Amino acid sequence: MDRSGDIEEAGEEEFPRLGGGRYRPVVAHDRAVIEMSSVEPGSSSSQTLKNIKVVTPGEMSAGAREGPRAEDGVNGHQKESKLELFGFDSLVNILGLKSMTGEQVAAPSSPRDGEDISITQGHPKPALKMGTMMGVFVPCLQNILGIIYYIRFTWIVGMAGIGQSLVLVLLCGLCTFLTTISLSAIATNGAMKGGGPYYLIGRALGPEVGISIGLCFFLGNAVAGALYVLGAVETFLKAFPAAGIFRETITKVNGTAIAEPIQSPNSHDLQIYGIIVTILLCFIVFGGVKMINRVAPAFLIPVLLSIFCIFIGMFLAKTDDPDAGITGLRFKSFRDNWNSAYQMTNDAGIPDPTGGTYWSFNELVGLFFPAVTGIMAGSNRSASLKDTQRSIPVGTLAATLTTTSLYVISVLFFGAVATRDKLLTDRLLTATVAWPWPVIVHVGIILSTLGAALQSLTGAPRLLAAIANDDILPILNYFKVADTSEPHIATLFTALICVGCVVIGNLDLITPTVTMFYLLCYSGVNLSCFLLDLLDAPSWRPRWKYHHWSLSFVGAALCIVIMFLISWSFTVVAIALASLIYKYVGLKGKAGDWGDGFKSAYFQLALRSLRSLGANQVHPKNWYPIPLVFCRPWGQLPENVPCHPKLADFANCMKKKGRGMSIFVDILDGDYYECAEEAKEACNKLATYIEYKRCEGVAEIVVAPNMTEGFRGIIQTMGLGNLKPNIVVMRYPEIWRRENLTEIPSTFVGIINDCITANKAVVIIKGLDEWPNEYQRQYGTIDLYWIVRDGGLMLLLSQLLLTKESFESCKIQLFCIAEEDSDAEALKADVKKFLYDLRMQAEVIVVTMKSWDIRSEGNSKEDSLEAFDAAQRRISDYLGEIKSQGSTPRLANGKAMVVNEQQVEKFLYTMLKLNSTILSYSRMAAVVLVSLPPPPLNHPAYFYMEYMDLLVENVPRMLIVRGYHRDVVTLFT
Repeated sequence: MDRSGDIEEAGEEEFPRLGGGRYRPVVAHDRAVIEMSSVEPGSSSSQTLKNIKVVTPGEMSAGAREGPRAEDGVNGHQKESKLELFGFDSLVNILGLKSMTGEQVAAPSSPRDGEDISITQGHPKPALKMGTMMGVFVPCLQNILGIIYYIRFTWIVGMAGIGQSLVLVLLCGLCTFLTTISLSAIATNGAMKGGGPYYLIGRALGPEVGISIGLCFFLGNAVAGALYVLGAVETFLKAFPAAGIFRETITKVNGTAIAEPIQSPNSHDLQIYGIIVTILLCFIVFGGVKMINRVAPAFLIPVLLSIFCIFIGMFLAKTDDPDAGITGLRFKSFRDNWNSAYQMTNDAGIPDPTGGTYWSFNELVGLFFPAVTGIMAGSNRSASLKDTQRSIPVGTLAATLTTTSLYVISVLFFGAVATRDKLLTDRLLTATVAWPWPVIVHVGIILSTLGAALQSLTGAPRLLAAIANDDILPILNYFKVADTSEPHIATLFTALICVGCVVIGNLDLITPTVTMFYLLCYSGVNLSCFLLDLLDAPSWRPRWKYHHWSLSFVGAALCIVIMFLISWSFTVVAIALASLIYKYVGLKGKAGDWGDGFKSAYFQLALRSLRSLGANQVHPKNWYPIPLVFCRPWGQLPENVPCHPKLADFANCMKKKGRGMSIFVDILDGDYYECAEEAKEACNKLATYIEYKRCEGVAEIVVAPNMTEGFRGIIQTMGLGNLKPNIVVMRYPEIWRRENLTEIPSTFVGIINDCITANKAVVIIKGLDEWPNEYQRQYGTIDLYWIVRDGGLMLLLSQLLLTKESFESCKIQLFCIAEEDSDAEALKADVKKFLYDLRMQAEVIVVTMKSWDIRSEGNSKEDSLEAFDAAQRRISDYLGEIKSQGSTPRLANGKAMVVNEQQVEKFLYTMLKLNSTILSYSRMAAVVLVSLPPPPLNHPAYFYMEYMDLLVENVPRMLIVRGYHRDVVTLFT
């Protein structure tokens, strides 16, 4: 059924969309529709213009009322397409645009007669989406404003002084600000799915890096939720001691001028209340986004009110009012507290000369940095945002600047409102100075920590579900969810981690690791933006313009520096954990190509390297074999595989330590338009098999009318610049005599001639089925029969074979074939000196072959004479068959066949003599390498195959090698 007809039949029914407007298909009475009639070939442009008629709305309405014409088809669906030349599938439509963004769009079904269609039919109702304020700004603000501001910030000002506290705040704030800039650039570079920073890092640095950092960030969020819960419970028990179930532990501290008892709640109370609070928060999270949106303001508004009361209280404070040590906002206190006062403290943080902890700037960085984390809280819920490209940059940057400004102002006010002793001993100074009652700050602390815990328990499950939905790690399949569903299983798993950490109670050892996970995530975001900005691929077009690769690089470096400032040991632990996950994903994960920045970097590096190589010949010292492996079987393939398994094993033998590239090619006979899809499937199958054989290479399938034309195109066009294949590797067609006496010889000889014309080296493998794999160790010798100068290719191949485990126990024997009247000893000495200069070890043996004369070998073995006579007889029969056809015998290239029987006899005898020599000296060799003779001119391909058969007779494993007009080894350093 014609799809264009389906759409037109929809009539004036409008299609609803999310943006508030309405979509409707093009119908007959749309304004300004141009109807184009057919144009006869050869008609002039003026005639063409006359055939174009602009149909007015009235005319089209009348046409629409007339109903379908007879020529439209029986059912009226075969209507005339206005843009038939382009094809309906190429028209821009709603479904096509959605498919470009990666959305899964079901194919529309054809409606029955009289029915309307709708593109929203069958789709689930879209989930509630959040805007910038509730989706990003509020979660970030709740995560950033935590317990450290209320309990530890005044102590940090007293220990580091106002000056270094400002440096501390600006350093940590700069780190998060630069990370926010990088996050904004990546988040506005296209549609963003769920997963937040994991999605951004994974699409920029690859799935392995993304999942390793994403899982660490998930773990950090889950454990951070336990930290916030314990902070809220501890504050509650300190504010209301009577609520404790177990007896309190009281510690007397007398190490300061102001001696005060420090009360610490019982650990069992922390555990019981912590578990209860975690379960209550989980119920809120299970309620979904709608429930979270209702509860979040209830947590945030009292927090903002408590901060307002703290500042009002500092303005109203006077000397020793409301407590001893409070000076009010005085310049004297500001000046006294400007410098640092690093000293020893006890475990509670109270100054004590006999304490066991010494605080410095580095330790304070680790203590304060969790107060600026939380900038990813909005991006963690990216799947629940209406417009990620607007909400994430605006909301995250607003939250970062707001909290950093609050911290800077608070440093100045806290340093001026109290003495240093008061700052160091009153852990709840914020509650002491708050107006009108300290309980307001207690409520603010509790609600701020509970709000941060709520955001952690909301973001962490969505992060885990996003990792699972990418289907890279099968072990995470349990946490998969649909796009519009809540991640209940992931939420339950996060809650279990949080409860487990709450039960442990003492998280002093885990807290620095959590900070490391946050910093690791921030550095990943910065590195992602740095890489994408530096590569500047055509797809890199972020809407957020205020970014530069140098800012991202500084942000990443700053994250790494802060990690080591906090604790080098915990830094190593965090990086080691991420590395283990990276390795696990590489081993167990499914392959995924997300177009990450590393692939773009490899591509640009390859282009730059290719340009730097140029088109000139590579120096012999830098020569690498780039084999073009011809996969045409010329025999039965085992196990129905696309390529003979031993061809891949041999291709690996031509590489030193796996360095190099192989190109596996095959030719599909047929018409390109008919076989294009079949060629794609064959290419994918071949590439998969190459990867399975662990062979570094690429697969190519060429469609051609026949094998000769296909190979001729391959040998001319395959490769770029100096990365073109330089060696053609193929199997010797041992089946030619019983399969096809005409096609295989002509194709085989044509391939060799094409390689010689294209100046490519040739390696032909005889006995491919017996070629050893990497686990089959060989013993004996590698025998080289060096007949012609080949640029050292045969010598280099033997050395490459020795680098493989299967041949490393073998020794090389070099046989130099010399004429009868040559000086054998002088030749042997020259070859030894040549091998010494090449740093190659081989035993040199000179073999003298007499000039051809079959009758001089009267005492030859009967089997050799029998093989010789059989070859002569087959050639004579072949000539007689051709002559019996009555026409002048011609070669494949159309030239007349000129047969010199004496020359044919000479070639046959030469091959027979060489074969006898090989069998005499190399019967126990692991592999024999011999020079490949070029096909003689004006000799039929059938004759050449007879020559080659005599050469390889009874030799189980042989490499027939022909070099090309250049050296591949050199004597010089």
